[in-house]
Amino acid sequence: MSSGLVALLDDIAALAKVAAASLDDAAGQAAKASAKAAGIVIDDTAVTPRYAVGFSADRELPIIGRIALGSLRNKLVFLLPAALLLALIAPWAITPLLMLGSLYLCFEGAEKVLELVGAHGADIEGEDASAGIDASQLENQKISGAVKTDFILSAEIMAITLASVSQSSFWTQALVLAVVGIGMTAFVYGIVALIVKADDAGVALAKNDHPVSSLFHLGRGTLPTGAEPNLADRLLRPLSKAFGRGLVVSMPVLLSVLSAVGTVAMLWVGGGILIHGFEGYGLSAVGHLIHDAAMASARPVPGLGAVVEWVVTAALSAVVGLAAGLATMIGVHFGAAPVLKLFRKNAPKTI
Repeated sequence: MSSGLVALLDDIAALAKVAAASLDDAAGQAAKASAKAAGIVIDDTAVTPRYAVGFSADRELPIIGRIALGSLRNKLVFLLPAALLLALIAPWAITPLLMLGSLYLCFEGAEKVLELVGAHGADIEGEDASAGIDASQLENQKISGAVKTDFILSAEIMAITLASVSQSSFWTQALVLAVVGIGMTAFVYGIVALIVKADDAGVALAKNDHPVSSLFHLGRGTLPTGAEPNLADRLLRPLSKAFGRGLVVSMPVLLSVLSAVGTVAMLWVGGGILIHGFEGYGLSAVGHLIHDAAMASARPVPGLGAVVEWVVTAALSAVVGLAAGLATMIGVHFGAAPVLKLFRKNAPKTI
């Protein structure tokens, strides 16, 4: 009996080691997949704060929370099962779908680049469309639009993740997809919440004459009216007020920088996916050309060779992404759009 118990305990220990190794492997693969999806995450982080613009301060976090729940539902309820089913019945379709999604990223990135030199008529249209809608309807409309936009970005994140673990077991794929889905959502919308409330925090700091006293008074209500600042308050007050004013002034700049970085990242990620996808089908000329250019750029700076190689590769991938995005825009606006318009015009009308 005792030897049987020892053998059982040995089996349990062995299983535990295998499970721990599997978890470590899944965690490592999730981290790699998250890094590959970084460009989409940056763009998502840059885009989402605008959905909370125009609402009262007490509604900003609830709006971001509802969008985050919608994003989590997109990833875990719809996209994760679809990705696993795709991996089981049609793994050959992962690369074409990934490339199709990358064209969307390139399309979005190219549109944003053109917006830098074009008119912003869409914003005016959006303002006109929202006129006459009450706050509750407008909030629901904004959240619905954000969740729909998130679905496309989430689909690309999950596709990139699935492609990076396509050789793993079913359960490892499921675990990695779930970890990346939850982790990305928490990261993106946590950062978005901080960005949205940063200006309010800055205003509060700029108006606060008791930075130290109020900090130690947390949880015990507000400070008594007319309370005199202590020595620590008077010493820290100039710094806290300056920091608060800096937060308020810097947030528009930060959002603009994030938007620009997100656009470049979308083009870089989208272009890179297209290049690697074509290489998988034997069309490797562009990939070899970029690799040779990156290596040639890195040789003169041996100390920073790896950094220079990465930057050149990313930049040239972004150029490819921009070209693909512009080509897609031409196809959509001058090909698909007229055909769709003609189809709608000739479609039989229903009563």
